Amino acid sequence: MSTPPFLKLPGCVRPVRMGGLATLWGEPTGAVRGTALLVPGFTGSKEDFIALLEPLAAAGFRTVALDQRGQYESDGPDDPQAYTVRALGADVLALSAELKAEGGPLHLLGHSFGGQVVREAVLSAPDELPWETLTLMSTGPAAIDPAEAARTALLLDALESMDLESIWQVMRQMEGERVPPLDPEIVDFLHRRWLANHPQALKAAAAHLISAPDRVDELAAVRLPKLVLSGERDYAWPVEEQSRMADRLSAYRLTVPGAGHSPNAERPIETAAELAAFWS
Repeated sequence: MSTPPFLKLPGCVRPVRMGGLATLWGEPTGAVRGTALLVPGFTGSKEDFIALLEPLAAAGFRTVALDQRGQYESDGPDDPQAYTVRALGADVLALSAELKAEGGPLHLLGHSFGGQVVREAVLSAPDELPWETLTLMSTGPAAIDPAEAARTALLLDALESMDLESIWQVMRQMEGERVPPLDPEIVDFLHRRWLANHPQALKAAAAHLISAPDRVDELAAVRLPKLVLSGERDYAWPVEEQSRMADRLSAYRLTVPGAGHSPNAERPIETAAELAAFWS
């Protein structure tokens, strides 16, 4: 899971609820050059983008980072069908329409599992797209790497028979002590976030990641400037696989030095600069 480097909201950021979803809204102090909708990945949340919001605001971009349905502070029903990528993509479409009505260019970004959700949103969108660009961050063309799929399958099995607190304790034991250790405030947040997820949302996302279809050719046919951005290494989708996806999409390709699966949290200043340049 992505680990935010800090939790205190910058002065330019405030929590906002939109369409029943919890978001963090970052607002520039000067002229707004555009708005970016940021969609997090599996086991993540809007806080995964917290370190991007201030540098993007300084570059003139309004940002809206969300918790997807059933994720952390966004409620969701018990119906498993509420958490398919099609249903989550529909949420992205609805929120995009609301943001587009604010005026100005709108940019769409999805991280990891969120990348496949925004892909679904784009492929389900009407002919007149609301977005100026699409960014796929640390995501891949289809199912996750086989080794990671095996671990995710174990989690999916656990979700069928264990409560979230018990699973958390097992995950902590398997992970061991981090070096350097995380700040206790961050550890507490990660725990609270995990427990706040709806189990059906976790099950649906895990099942999708294990068996996701390849829809890259469909996405390539959509006339929208695209960026594929990743770190130098990635446990979910190999970096080389992401590069091949970028070629198939005729997309811009950027690799953030020193970053892994979460450039947004691991190298936020560099990542924000790359995003602002692409959106410009």
